[in-house]
Amino acid sequence: MKTAEFDYHLPPDLIAQTPIEPRDAARLLCLDRFSGAIEHRHFIDLPDLLHPGDLLVANESRVIPARLFARKPTGGAVEVLLLRRLDAQTWQALLRGHKLRVGSRVIIKDGLTAEVIEHAATGERVIRFDQPIDDQLDALGVMPLPPYIHEPLRDPERYQTIYSRTPGSAAAPTAGLHFTPRVLDRLRARGVELDYVTLHVGLDTFKPVETDDIEQHHIHTEFVQLSAETAARVRAAKAEGRRVIAVGTTSVRVLETVAQHGLAAYSGDTALYIYPGYEYRAVDGLITNFHLPRSSLLMLVSALAGKANIDRAYAEAIALRYRFFSFGDAMFIG
Repeated sequence: MKTAEFDYHLPPDLIAQTPIEPRDAARLLCLDRFSGAIEHRHFIDLPDLLHPGDLLVANESRVIPARLFARKPTGGAVEVLLLRRLDAQTWQALLRGHKLRVGSRVIIKDGLTAEVIEHAATGERVIRFDQPIDDQLDALGVMPLPPYIHEPLRDPERYQTIYSRTPGSAAAPTAGLHFTPRVLDRLRARGVELDYVTLHVGLDTFKPVETDDIEQHHIHTEFVQLSAETAARVRAAKAEGRRVIAVGTTSVRVLETVAQHGLAAYSGDTALYIYPGYEYRAVDGLITNFHLPRSSLLMLVSALAGKANIDRAYAEAIALRYRFFSFGDAMFIG
């Protein structure tokens, strides 16, 4: 398939610039992936749409204040976006600044510098700080909002899910932003099981598919983790014919990565790239936001629901003026 087949026109005013309040007031487009039927609800209605015994799996990764503002020794401005912690002092990052080659140093603040030690052909760099920065990040960095959001974020916690626990992401797993304590309480009362995995969101959140043929695109690795207890609950749900519903494409990629390893405990990297033709092994349904044109995430949801169904759902969402992308409305594909 061609990447151009996953392009669509979105009026710029439908890109949500601020989060809706309360979180669960977001609209929810419900798509039956088998019949193609579409229903329009709100996120607060989600518990009514799930079945007792469904297993809902969400990503508990927490966004770090990954955007740092630095300078070169000569005074030029440098912007650093931390993507992935490699060890206590070494990070994969994106750098915006002039002539930042291997060996270049940048000054984060007086007494803290970093050196470029590797430059990948794909654009990211590996930098080494002269001291560990984990306990300084809150003071050094700011929340790394996506480039299509131009409004300042008044409350940084609004770009975190209410169940985020494990720091490490450069962007939020945004499908989870709609959950509130009352939605979680109603899900439990409904008999829906809730469990959590970890995927630290990295580089590919910011990169469109640039190859003409979707099969030529390569996903960068991201760290994932799934416990033995969660793996057992997923195996039990599958064996008993209960649905496993992922909250967000990041949870999909954890579950499907682990399914390739026998649905056992897993901690390591994934470069799993899902596009139409992929056969899902673990995931039966998905709660997700609306994704950018020509993105690997749009291809992932098309693989689950069928491209024709997704094309029609997106066209209807645009016609009905749903809000798109990170702070936008949601879809339930079941």
